[in-house]
Amino acid sequence: MNIPRPFHTPLEWLLLLYCAASLAHFAHNAEFLAYYPNLPVWLSRAQIYAVWLGITAIGVVGYVLYRAGIPLVGLSVIGVYAALGFDGLLHYGRAPFAEHTGAMNFSILFEVVTAGLLLACTAILGVKRLVERAPVKP
Repeated sequence: MNIPRPFHTPLEWLLLLYCAASLAHFAHNAEFLAYYPNLPVWLSRAQIYAVWLGITAIGVVGYVLYRAGIPLVGLSVIGVYAALGFDGLLHYGRAPFAEHTGAMNFSILFEVVTAGLLLACTAILGVKRLVERAPVKP
């Protein structure tokens, strides 16, 4: 019998942490949309949540592939998911750091830092898998 195991690897914890940080940032964006400097006027609360769901789906697909025994593909997809976490830095292209509130800056930077940690983890695990698969020279 295959009993589901709880999250216990660094990859799994970082996935959860990044997902939570991403949700915190997107939720803050959605709920305080009018206060974020220079965001497009056509952007809506529902669109922000929809984008978060789409991005999160990429992470879920990556994790499912990883757990399904296709680790390099899964790690690559998780890496894409993590890289999308750097999109929060685009806020600073619209307005300088000082024009954002402390909560805005925290939510942006928390997402970016956790995305970076997850991306580093996927890179390390991917390289480790490649090294393990490399043929041994006689």
